[in-house]
Amino acid sequence: MEEENKQHNLKAIEGGAAADPALDEDEGQGEDGRSAHDRRRSIGQRFREARGVYLLPNLITTGALFAGFFAVVQAMNGKFVNAAIAIFAAMLLDAADGRVARITRSTSAFGAEYDSLSDMVAFGVAPSLVAFTFALSELGQIGWVVTFIYMVCAALRLARFNTQPSDHAAFTGLASPSAAALVVGTVWVWVDLGLGDLSPWREIVMATVTAAAGLLMVSNFKYFSPKELPLRGRVPFITLVLVVLVFSVILVDPPKVLLTGFSLYALSGPVHYLWNLRSGRASSAKSE
Repeated sequence: MEEENKQHNLKAIEGGAAADPALDEDEGQGEDGRSAHDRRRSIGQRFREARGVYLLPNLITTGALFAGFFAVVQAMNGKFVNAAIAIFAAMLLDAADGRVARITRSTSAFGAEYDSLSDMVAFGVAPSLVAFTFALSELGQIGWVVTFIYMVCAALRLARFNTQPSDHAAFTGLASPSAAALVVGTVWVWVDLGLGDLSPWREIVMATVTAAAGLLMVSNFKYFSPKELPLRGRVPFITLVLVVLVFSVILVDPPKVLLTGFSLYALSGPVHYLWNLRSGRASSAKSE
């Protein structure tokens, strides 16, 4: 009976769309430029999406969300290495959910919104709380301010990404997962080197890195987008060899290699901007 009601409702929706003069095929395109067929298809798609969500990509997103939550719990218990590893794991899951959704053709508006909320927890709230628990709490009010700056910059970065036209070739501003990697990578390296408190240097370093990562997220610097990497098509054999070498180098010393890699990536935006600025001035001087 329930299935018959659903089919009846869908037919009613589609029938109502066809009965609408704005959607009549004889009328061509509607006021918004879409044909009657496109309108009926979009109505049917919204009806189908209202009945449920895609499981696999949203399950991966839930894993990333849990990794961010786990990082906060571990930081509160003083286990900062576990917290850092959890956020790096969230990065892998965050990279996977979108690709899985595209490959399985299960992208949806719900998945996009859920992914943004998960990113805010895993790469906005969690890294800032890890940094605050690790060192910034010793700075008093300044530590609160630096922590909030990072968190609000992460929220603004995600909001801007969701509202601006997508550019698969480059990001505007440092992506929140990369900013999180800078913050927790610094914590991981500090603990791995056994530097201990070393006050006030620990607090100064963490405050500088956290604030810089936050401001880079809301900057207008352009960053290379990993979405351009050809993961689905055929690639030269040497590409596979290079990937294996990269993983091998990371496994030699994960905290130092990861922090170095993400630091270079974070610096690539300002360096690229300065290079273009210098090239533009040189071109203007020659034209004059």
